[in-house]
Amino acid sequence: MGPDGDLVASRLARGCRCFGVWREGQLAGYGWLSAEAEWIGELQLEIKPGAGEAYIWNCFTLAQHRRRGVLRALLAGIRAQAQSEGMKRVWIGSVAIPAERAFGPSGFNPALAMTSNTIAWLNWLRVRPADGADPALVAAAHRAVATNPGWYLRRSKKRRH
Repeated sequence: MGPDGDLVASRLARGCRCFGVWREGQLAGYGWLSAEAEWIGELQLEIKPGAGEAYIWNCFTLAQHRRRGVLRALLAGIRAQAQSEGMKRVWIGSVAIPAERAFGPSGFNPALAMTSNTIAWLNWLRVRPADGADPALVAAAHRAVATNPGWYLRRSKKRRH
């Protein structure tokens, strides 16, 4: 897990779960699932899934397995496992445009569109409803990330989790 490898034990200790996809006997990709609060580093805000909700995060496909459906399979598998355990909603976020193509086919619907830019010690975050998003889903997403539509300017925070 690259520079985050030293965080695995603490993530597992706090109840996070790691899922993997194997191709031809090799780990091809992985992702984490949490039903508790997690830091979204790219957006510099915290998500707090509600009761019966979870958050998929830190997904990664190893270079030699990219563009082969690994992320799509990973997301579908994590989502199916969470639902089999009674989760009514599973959140995921991304700022990686190519990766977002896997979201829809994996069963996810967009709720919020966010843009985050960090300059020096300041973070600008823009939050708005995703195009065509269900208003009830948008409201639930705003609750999960404690935002409202608009612009936020905050001191930048680096945080490993």
